[in-house]
Amino acid sequence: MLKEGAKAPSFSLPDSDGKVHKLSDYKGKKKVVLYFYPKDDTPGCTIEAKEFTKHLQEIHRLGTEVLGVSSDGEESHCDFTDKYRLKVTLLSDPKSRTIKKYEAYGDRGLFGWGTLRKTYIIGKDGKIAKIYPKVQPLGHARQVIKEIRSL
Repeated sequence: MLKEGAKAPSFSLPDSDGKVHKLSDYKGKKKVVLYFYPKDDTPGCTIEAKEFTKHLQEIHRLGTEVLGVSSDGEESHCDFTDKYRLKVTLLSDPKSRTIKKYEAYGDRGLFGWGTLRKTYIIGKDGKIAKIYPKVQPLGHARQVIKEIRSL
């Protein structure tokens, strides 16, 4: 089980343009908000992505990058980004390997098994600074900003 203070699992995932992002790209340079969400263009996921987009400049000023991860493909991420003019970087994990490493895969009740809504703040040192095991999309970006400021 992942815990705060533990080393964050490595990952290497493509964004909507095919550019590969690795956790090691940010080590020593920026904190990372790594948020997992079930599906592009669904109500809760849209709220969360739009909120992170709205507050992205402020998050960047705090020396932090935001990366969203779902099992949707790169084309789906492109469509989702274009439709809502999202500015956050969305990463594609179609085999759910990283999603499972970060314990963001499980029983979603009526929706069956899949990606859970879960967020991690990873420090510049590559360690997990904060885990949000259950996320309410509305207001989550502000909650994360408050936490980043306290780190």
